[in-house]
Amino acid sequence: EVNTNKALFGVALLPYQYRILAPLWPHARLHSGVLRDLERQSQKKENIRLLEEQIALTKQFMEERDKELMEKGSQQS
Repeated sequence: EVNTNKALFGVALLPYQYRILAPLWPHARLHSGVLRDLERQSQKKENIRLLEEQIALTKQFMEERDKELMEKGSQQS
């Protein structure tokens, strides 16, 4: 009988809990959307940083390559 009373009490609380918690669900979804947007912005900044680093390294490589080619060309002359 004690378990039955607990079960009935729990079932009786469901509409009350729904009324209390339901308004919070859109807020929780909005909050998770904001967190996803912040994560995307952070990832985008990291991607841009990596791209800029790659561009700088490529430029450095090409300058060194051109310098070596010029030195070989002047040695052959």
